[in-house]
Amino acid sequence: MSKNFDVVVIGGGPGGYIAAIRAAQLGFSTACIDEWKNAKNGPAPGGTCTNVGCIPSKALLQSSEHFEHAGHSFADHGIEVKGLGLNLGQMLARKDTIVKQNNDGILFLFKKNKVTFFHGRGSFVKAGADGYEIKVAGATEESITGKHIIVATGSNARALPNAAFDEKLILSNSGALAIDAVPKKLGVIGAGVIGLEMGSVWRRLGAEVTVLEALPTFLGAVDEQIAKEANKLFTKQGLAVSLGVQIGAVTTGKKDVTVEYTDNKGAAQKAVFDKLIVSIGRVPNTIGLNAEGVGLKLDERGFVAVDGDCKTSLPNVWAVGDVVRGPMLAHKAEEEGVAVAERIAGQHGHVNFNTIPWVIYTSPEIAWVGKTEQQLKAEGVAYKAGTFPFMANGRARALGDTSGMVKFLADAKSDEILGVHIVGPMASELISEAVVAMEFRASAEDIARICHAHPSLSEATKEAALAVDKRSLNF
Repeated sequence: MSKNFDVVVIGGGPGGYIAAIRAAQLGFSTACIDEWKNAKNGPAPGGTCTNVGCIPSKALLQSSEHFEHAGHSFADHGIEVKGLGLNLGQMLARKDTIVKQNNDGILFLFKKNKVTFFHGRGSFVKAGADGYEIKVAGATEESITGKHIIVATGSNARALPNAAFDEKLILSNSGALAIDAVPKKLGVIGAGVIGLEMGSVWRRLGAEVTVLEALPTFLGAVDEQIAKEANKLFTKQGLAVSLGVQIGAVTTGKKDVTVEYTDNKGAAQKAVFDKLIVSIGRVPNTIGLNAEGVGLKLDERGFVAVDGDCKTSLPNVWAVGDVVRGPMLAHKAEEEGVAVAERIAGQHGHVNFNTIPWVIYTSPEIAWVGKTEQQLKAEGVAYKAGTFPFMANGRARALGDTSGMVKFLADAKSDEILGVHIVGPMASELISEAVVAMEFRASAEDIARICHAHPSLSEATKEAALAVDKRSLNF
């Protein structure tokens, strides 16, 4: 017997579970379908982000940073550590505990907001007078109907041609989070967010890490000045990054992986690694959705085709997050999920792609919002720039972390903030002030005139804003 809902969300990741909660808050009878399983085959909502992405990676980044501090920088604070050891099993167990806490938190939120949860894989069956019939394939198979359907099925790691993930030697983000012994030599293909974060984790724990990147520039999407500073700092830490390489054959042995590649000078190279992490991007997850069965249009890259409001080719079918165009970011998915629920309710949900922040949780962290300097030059926009180094910030000195800088880009005439770029301590937290400022179309002068607490890292933000007008006070 079919169960009828106003809104059915397929996928319980950041876009899906948030869309379901917001729809329920707006008074709709709402269901959310998600197939992620924990170690005991129980439900594990939260998608890639919670299970094998944002949350577990941050847990390991934090743990590995503590380990590195204990081994290298505690002595500067007068803290003597003798017999430092690594209990990797406990570190991974802590990560798993944090993941489960987030899974359970989402299930609690569903219950609190009266969202009906179905554990299984959701797929389209057919369209009918009452909406769309959706099949849920789980421990048992059942059918539900939704007047509105929100597709939030996320993305999967992209594999190298002829080198499929086995999660033992060739690892996706999932396998990279579950290595049971620190590899002596670790290879990483792709110097993006996942590659740099996972490379940083295992380097701190003792691995010799080599990162192979096809692009000729380091972090091409990041402001060039910030990217150069970050590359210099990562190299100093011991992260070996090779740019402009062409990957050839990847072959696995019993206990190692051999990668043949051509370096940026055209010379043939060969490297043997204990483990290989492949982080060359992600592809939309529409497998098993039965999009073709109901005529749901996909674009040439396999994404669900949507307009600016996340409407698909089918009436009352919407799609959000990694499965549609735009940046593959959890917080972008969340904002789209909220906006779609509100549009279903006749409201005017809105997502401003120009003020979506980006963060790389390495040490130092890298965060930015808005335009880069190279983008403004290419667009012919007249701008002013101001920078301030953390080495001149009192709180950074007290923390013992003075690497990096804050950079402001503002319109040359109006002084409106066009972009803010940070490499340094707690950049992920500092960027929020810039996002708020840009949402309100603030000027650099506005930030420069706001009183910031002393001593705080946020003073570097104020000083960079002052530097736009060449009147920084502490540098």
